[in-house]
Amino acid sequence: MKRIFFFIPLILGLVACADDDSFSTSTGLRLDFPSDTIKLDTVFSRTASSTYTFWVNNRNDNGVKLQSVRLKRGNQTGFRVNVDGMYLDNNNGSQTNDVEIRKNDSVLVVVEITPYETYQTAPKEITDELVFLMESGTEQSVCLKAWAWDAIKCEQPVIERDSVIESDKPLVIYEDFIVKEGAHLTIRNTTLYFHADAGMEIYGTLHTDNCTMRGDRLDRMFSYLPYDRVPGQWKGIRFYNTSNNNVLNTTQIRNSNQGLICDSTAIDSVSYRLKMQQCVVHNCQGDGVKLTNAHVRLENCQLTNAMGDCLNINGGMVEIVYCTLAQFYPFTGGRGAALRFTNQTSPLYNIMCEGTIITGYDDDVLIGEQAKDSAAFNYTFAHSLLRTPKIDDTAHFNDIIWESPNDEIQGKAHFIKIDEDNLDYDFHLDALSTAAGLGCYR
Repeated sequence: MKRIFFFIPLILGLVACADDDSFSTSTGLRLDFPSDTIKLDTVFSRTASSTYTFWVNNRNDNGVKLQSVRLKRGNQTGFRVNVDGMYLDNNNGSQTNDVEIRKNDSVLVVVEITPYETYQTAPKEITDELVFLMESGTEQSVCLKAWAWDAIKCEQPVIERDSVIESDKPLVIYEDFIVKEGAHLTIRNTTLYFHADAGMEIYGTLHTDNCTMRGDRLDRMFSYLPYDRVPGQWKGIRFYNTSNNNVLNTTQIRNSNQGLICDSTAIDSVSYRLKMQQCVVHNCQGDGVKLTNAHVRLENCQLTNAMGDCLNINGGMVEIVYCTLAQFYPFTGGRGAALRFTNQTSPLYNIMCEGTIITGYDDDVLIGEQAKDSAAFNYTFAHSLLRTPKIDDTAHFNDIIWESPNDEIQGKAHFIKIDEDNLDYDFHLDALSTAAGLGCYR
C-alpha cells in the first residue's frame, strides 16, 4: 500500500505538467493587454527615451503560441522592442518568432524609442503597431505612441565674444554652458534644457528675456509626477566674481540643485551686479538664490520651495521689491528659511524689502543672523507680510502684516494651489488671502 501511495502524487504531477504544457490553436483565444495604446512621453529627436514596460497576459485555459511578434513599420519610426527577453531585430524584419505563453501566464514587453529628426518646431506624434500573430492565424495589435521634438544639442558650449541666442527650438545643454570673462551673452525667447550635472557658469555678463531654464527629462518619475516637478535635475547658474551687470527678465529657473549663486566680489554701490525682474526660481535642492557681498535688485520675483533657503543673503546691498518668497519645500523637515540674511563674511550694507510676501510652513521663515557686531548689519522691511514672531522695532519694520500660526488665513492658504502630493504649485493669490496688493502676483 505504501508503494501505491508513493506513485499517485507522481502521476498526478505528471498529469498537471502535461496540462500546463497544452497549447491551443483555437481562433477564439485572445491575449489581454493593459491598454490598446502604450504612450511614451515626449522625447528629443536623436535621443533615447526612458524604458517603458508592460505585460501581455494569457488568461485562457490553454497556452498559446505566437508565430511572430513584429513592429508593423519595421525600423522606420525609431521604436525598439524586446518581447520575453527577445529583441525584435531589424535584421529579421523587426520581429521575433515562436513565443509561447502558457495558460494564466504572461510575457514582459520592453519598449523605448530614439526618434528621427522631424524637421518641425513643435513636437510630432510618432506611432507604430506591435502586432501579435498566433498560430491560429488570429492577429492582435497594440499601438505604440510617442512624440518627437527636434532640439539643438549643445556639447559644453563656450561663449567667448558678445553673442545673441534666440531659438524657436529648445536647446539641450550637455556639460557646463560657460560665458567667458568680458563676453556678453543675450538669450531671449528660448528654453534651455540642461542635462544632469550641466549648468551655466558666468564669468562675463548674462542678459535673458523670456527664457526658461530646466532639466532635460521630459518623461515622468511616476505616472502622476513629471520630472519637471522634481528638484535636482541640473546644476543651476553661477555668477563668478568677474561677472557684473547681469539682467534676467521674465525668466524661470526651476528644478535645479542650486538655483542661482552670486560669488563674492568688490561691492559697487552705484551699479547692480544682478537685476531680476518677473523671474521665478522654484523647487531647488539647495538654495534658490544665494548672494554674497553683491548689489542686487529683485523685483516682482517668485522665489519658492528650496531645500536650502529660498533667498540667502550674506552681506552686500539687496533690494527686494514686490516679491513672493514662499518656503513650501515638501521633502525634508530640515528645509531652510524663506529669507535668511547675515553679515557673517561681508558687511550687510542694506536690505530694503518692500511690498513682499515672506511665508512658509514653519512658524518663523525670516531669519536674520548678526554674526559680526563690528560689521554693518542694516535692513528695513515695509508694507509686507512676514511669517515671523512679531517684533516691536519701528526702526526696521513698518506697516507689517505679522503672520501667525493662529491666523485664519496663513501659509499655503494664501495661494491658489499648494499640492504637496503631486508637487504642483500656483503662487497666485487666493481671493481670501490677507496679502492682497503684495507679492509678485498682486
